[in-house]
Amino acid sequence: MLLNALLLTIPVVFLVLSVVLATKSFNKGKNPKRSMLVQLVSFGAVFAFCMVCPLVASAATGDAAAASDGLANGLKYLGAGLATGISCIGGGIAVGKGAPAAIGATAEDPKNFGKAIIFVALGEGIALYGMLVSILILNA
Repeated sequence: MLLNALLLTIPVVFLVLSVVLATKSFNKGKNPKRSMLVQLVSFGAVFAFCMVCPLVASAATGDAAAASDGLANGLKYLGAGLATGISCIGGGIAVGKGAPAAIGATAEDPKNFGKAIIFVALGEGIALYGMLVSILILNA
């Protein structure tokens, strides 16, 4: 029980500490790209830690069938989350660049509204496709 609590608190403490250190370095005038890189590296380290610990725990018990079912379920949820998250980021980038262009085209000529709004809707469609893929993954 104590080991489970320790394994839960280590990633949380590490992430909170990395956020505090990155915020302090950014406030001192350091490079914001470096602060972001520190955040990404710390996230990768916590992700690797969280992926390895359940595998080690299941290998110690010797229950390979339950471990593979748990791993399959975990990877299914990870895949669904990645499908939704990455598609939403892509849709946000597309809408972020398409919407101001559509507003500018509509400001110059109001007749262009119908043509310009299509590009914004296409960007939003990317996020909807990602959500649809994640629903299909979860129901498979």
